[in-house]
Amino acid sequence: MERKLIISPSPHIHSNVTTKRLMTDVIIALIPAFLVSAYFFGEKTIFVTAVSVGVCVGLEWFLQKYALKIKPTISDMSALLTGLLLALNLPPDIPLYIVAVGAIFAIGVAKISFGGLGNNLFNPAIAGRVFLLISFPGAMTSWSLPSGFFADAVTGATPLGVMSQGLADGLSPQEIMENHGLSYWHMLFGQVGGSFGEVSALALLLGFGYLLARKVITWHIPITIFLTVTVFSGILWLIDDSKNPDPLFHLLTGGIMLGAIFMATDYVTSPMIKKGMIIYAVGIGLLTFVIRSWGAFPEGISFAILIMNAIVPLINMYVKPRRFGEIK
Repeated sequence: MERKLIISPSPHIHSNVTTKRLMTDVIIALIPAFLVSAYFFGEKTIFVTAVSVGVCVGLEWFLQKYALKIKPTISDMSALLTGLLLALNLPPDIPLYIVAVGAIFAIGVAKISFGGLGNNLFNPAIAGRVFLLISFPGAMTSWSLPSGFFADAVTGATPLGVMSQGLADGLSPQEIMENHGLSYWHMLFGQVGGSFGEVSALALLLGFGYLLARKVITWHIPITIFLTVTVFSGILWLIDDSKNPDPLFHLLTGGIMLGAIFMATDYVTSPMIKKGMIIYAVGIGLLTFVIRSWGAFPEGISFAILIMNAIVPLINMYVKPRRFGEIK
């Protein structure tokens, strides 16, 4: 009998794990954060999310069908996830046209222009957020305090913004928290101002546990980011706690948990092996802390992830396992 040798490129390991299943799991993991944000910020979270998701999915379908002339891949849920993540990174009261602009940049520039899913260098949701932060700084730094459905919004600063301004005024972290009624309990459960996906650390940690249980991600990137921020913020706190907030404040505020758990772990834009993940995560944690402590913005996780996304190809090139049969 004639036998045919079939030659195909790697990978040669097959499993029943699909892109759609992975994306769906991440979406499920984000549900607790979305529900908490809807409870505290009301119907505005639904409007922002609907516009972000709708534009992302619609634009990807349109560009693939009519511009690239290929079969649309919106069924893999990646565009929906990008829209959801972008929405969770935005202030609740942001004008909806700005949301649409961010979604267009995320899909059209950060994803499709690089070749679509699997080819993009930068995380699309993070790229969209940073683009909006640079283009519309006023709208992107105008925060609402939690109020609930159909309640009048009250504008206020995020805990990081309050801390940054208070330290500049010569107050201690303890005085700043007392003056503004901030507590770790509020930060854990979501009763603080901020982008509506970052306000509840507990909801994000529940999602983290789900992703670990489903083996969608590993602990290496998120935990290393948390440890890096803890170590560097802890050093400054131990040196002078009257001028530096403690590590727990850093971990519970800003978008560090949302970014570390759901965006830094993106398969396409993060390293492929565990050693590379550790290096990548240390870089994100260090850059986040540096930007928070000495940069122009009180938050730094988005910029840190984008910078390290650009370095991932180098990490994959120089940090890789020994080839099968290689002799050292």
